[in-house]
Amino acid sequence: MSANTVMKTSLRNFFAHKGRMALSAVAVLLSVAFVCGTLVFTDTMDTTFDKLFAATSSDVTVSPKAAKSEGSDTGRPESLPASALARVERADGVKSAEGAVSSMNVTVVDADNKNMGSENGAPTIAGNWTHNDLRSMDITSGHAPRGPTEVMVDSDTAKKHHLKMGDELRTIAATGDFRAKIVGIASFKVTNPGAAVVYFDTATAQRELIGRSGRFTQINVAAATGVSDSALKKNVAASLDGPYKFQTQKETADANRKDVGEFMNVIKYAMLGFAGIAFLVGIFLIINTFSMLVAQRTREIGLMRAIGSSRKQVNRSVLVEALLLGVFGSVIGVGAGVGLAVGLMKMMSAAGMDLSTDDLTVQWTTPVVGLLLGIVVTVFAAYVPARRAGKVSPMAALRDAGTPADVKAGLVRALIGLVLTGGGGFALYTATQAAEASEGSLWLGVGIVATLIGFVVVGPLLAGGVVRVISAVLLRMFGSVGRMAERNALRNPRRTGATGAALMIGLALVACLSVVGSSMVASATSELDKSVGADFIIEGQNGLKPQAAEALKKAPYVSHVTEVKYVRTKLTTPGGTKEDEELVAATPTYAQDLRRETTAGELSAAYGKNAMSVGSEFAEKNHLKVGDTMNVAFERGRTADLKIAAITSDDTTFDKGAMYINLTTARQYLPADRLPLNGMMFAKADAGKADQAYKALKSSVASDPTVHVKDQTDYKQTLKDQIGQLLNMIYGLLALAIIVAVLGVVNTLALSVVERTREIGLMRAIGLSRRQLRRMIRLESVVIALFGALLGLGLGMGWGATAQKLLALEGLDVLEIPWPTIIGVFIGSAFVGLFAALIPAFRAGRMNVLNAIATE
Repeated sequence: MSANTVMKTSLRNFFAHKGRMALSAVAVLLSVAFVCGTLVFTDTMDTTFDKLFAATSSDVTVSPKAAKSEGSDTGRPESLPASALARVERADGVKSAEGAVSSMNVTVVDADNKNMGSENGAPTIAGNWTHNDLRSMDITSGHAPRGPTEVMVDSDTAKKHHLKMGDELRTIAATGDFRAKIVGIASFKVTNPGAAVVYFDTATAQRELIGRSGRFTQINVAAATGVSDSALKKNVAASLDGPYKFQTQKETADANRKDVGEFMNVIKYAMLGFAGIAFLVGIFLIINTFSMLVAQRTREIGLMRAIGSSRKQVNRSVLVEALLLGVFGSVIGVGAGVGLAVGLMKMMSAAGMDLSTDDLTVQWTTPVVGLLLGIVVTVFAAYVPARRAGKVSPMAALRDAGTPADVKAGLVRALIGLVLTGGGGFALYTATQAAEASEGSLWLGVGIVATLIGFVVVGPLLAGGVVRVISAVLLRMFGSVGRMAERNALRNPRRTGATGAALMIGLALVACLSVVGSSMVASATSELDKSVGADFIIEGQNGLKPQAAEALKKAPYVSHVTEVKYVRTKLTTPGGTKEDEELVAATPTYAQDLRRETTAGELSAAYGKNAMSVGSEFAEKNHLKVGDTMNVAFERGRTADLKIAAITSDDTTFDKGAMYINLTTARQYLPADRLPLNGMMFAKADAGKADQAYKALKSSVASDPTVHVKDQTDYKQTLKDQIGQLLNMIYGLLALAIIVAVLGVVNTLALSVVERTREIGLMRAIGLSRRQLRRMIRLESVVIALFGALLGLGLGMGWGATAQKLLALEGLDVLEIPWPTIIGVFIGSAFVGLFAALIPAFRAGRMNVLNAIATE
């Protein structure tokens, strides 16, 4: 047979079975679409931020060397003197220079005390209006602020919160609160991803945001004609002495892009990981599809072999069909991926992160990656069925309508599966015995991969026993129809195993993450009950501003309020080792509010003069004991010699590894304007006055919507909600793999109905009603779905329990199985099976009895 004939045969077969190929093509389409959609979405976000950073960066920017991209922990941005601006203006190549003030440590609220900031994590930025802002914004209403009672806002924030000219806004900064009326609205020339921006006149911005007049957070420098940014940077740097940072426009944009890029990469690779899981599930669907098509065409393949086709040509014919399927599914998938990206952008915009389709970015690599992945995965998945087709002998095919079972191959498969599963189980056991989480994580990864592959390989062997058990419980009540459904599921264990395995993968991950999430919540709740003695925990966005802290300390019905600050230092141990560490500087009542066990010394002594505590792991690593002296260099402050008065146990969840000092000690070695804001605060109610104290504390900070007072019940619910939101997002991404698995069940049943056409006709002829036939197919689907669910949930719970053992090394020592979730998923799988069988059952019921009997 010529290559041309092989191609014609492949094309004829492909289009003859296009209905049967459709669901496999949808699986390829969905997986490719998710990959391409992720790439287009993240590339578009990169483009959006690139344009924003390029538009907002001046030719050269001068800023304090100590300035950090995440803002200042003191609540006041790092600043430089106005004298530096005068010197920069005189530097060679400078066309113009202006001082700018900018702070992200602010909260802006409207007249109803509603926060005008973004809810998606984007910052609220306050500053002065400068000529550099004209690069990225236009004033579209009113005018720029001219005095202390005037403010201008960006148009996106105004639209989102229905602000108009004359409305009053209150700005809460570390220096205090101040009010101003809207006199202008400015619109971005580029896309604003979601930041809320407010502008004041320069004097007001200096006084209210920095706390001092005559200072700026940065200097924006414009180059004279013919002067490059790099040359300008060199000239400006030569004009200034001191702790300054000099960046060209490109360097500023690159630095900002790096900060955003780290977050973007997490999103990108997480989504691609879930796309990979969907591809893995799709492989089972494609293998099943081609295996069944090859089995149904055994007689046809035998005839091809009889008239001279070689094994290689038969093999190639099936692979060409797979190639056509891959190309078809991938091409549509690439287009669908762009649509998915636009949908994600609309969804993000609805959530508060504005993205414009004007910035839609489709790089040439995206369709190439999508096409390659889709085609390679499809052809790879079809290789085993194609190889099996090539092995069909002409005489065997002409004698029998199906391929004979290969008993030897089944035994080898079962043996390999059992070895892999056993090896994976041993790896999981080894992970539970690890002394360190890093070592155990490696064994956990090996165990997950090995047991997953092992279950996939041994699936046909398990199918016989598990399906019989499920059938005994579920199908016996349906009489002869139930028994036929059971026999259909058992007829081809390899097919049932592969179909169930596709569903197993997604549900195993769901079960694993459910166990881990529930265990984390239960462990944190248990630790909270055991360790936290305070009645109330107070947190704020970007720390608690001084006015909020003072108001809390004055609240009635409160026996004490504890302040907690996190102070950056460089430690030098007695052995000469230097470590960058963050010390917890707190008032001594913190020892009552957060109970910590000590392995040596008394924790109360750590709050003494020039004293501190260290964690047990740090002490062991650096051979420290109570009484040793540590040299502590406070960032932007003085150096102290602090005596180790206590060593705390690191067998905890809260404050693991924390080093404590008295807040008075921090004040002694740090200037007042260098003291960080309170990271959090604790409060204890007067005896029998918990309800009154709760109301009083909430009332004292009601003017700042970013401050949250929580009792222990509230805090536990917050932990549960945070983990629940993360899990829901992951479940949403895993839904793609589960959808592909459902398509696999649909395809398996649809092809099985075609394969059993004559058998169905005979059953109908001897009295089986359409209703009974449809029920039989639905029950078969439910059994297959429950088989996959049982394997997946069992496997996932094993993974989750092992992962919890590793979390126990980090203090999360409670294992909790979320039985309502597990049972709900198992029952839901039965409905998935019912749903998957709707179309195949409907088509089977519509078969013409005489035509079905006449089918060969």
